[in-house]
Amino acid sequence: MTTIQLRIDESIKKAVKKTLDKIGLDLSSAIKIYLMQIVIKKGIPFPLMTENGMTPEQEIAILEASKDAKKNKNVTKAMTIKETVKYLTKL
Repeated sequence: MTTIQLRIDESIKKAVKKTLDKIGLDLSSAIKIYLMQIVIKKGIPFPLMTENGMTPEQEIAILEASKDAKKNKNVTKAMTIKETVKYLTKL
């Protein structure tokens, strides 16, 4: 066995503990499960999201589309937020 120490904001720790308590897990067990999933999946076991709730690829696509739009290139009709998310998900 080995020991891992990590520093994390107290408010995050409390919020995580509250969530884990609801499902009957302690923090140490949850971290062990997470680490095992990394081994099983050979990477992060869930999609990484930016603070905007998108994948990094979706954000890159938006930035590229924005550059194109400024050049009046690849411009499409206006879309609702729902249509935009659906469109970006297909990329």
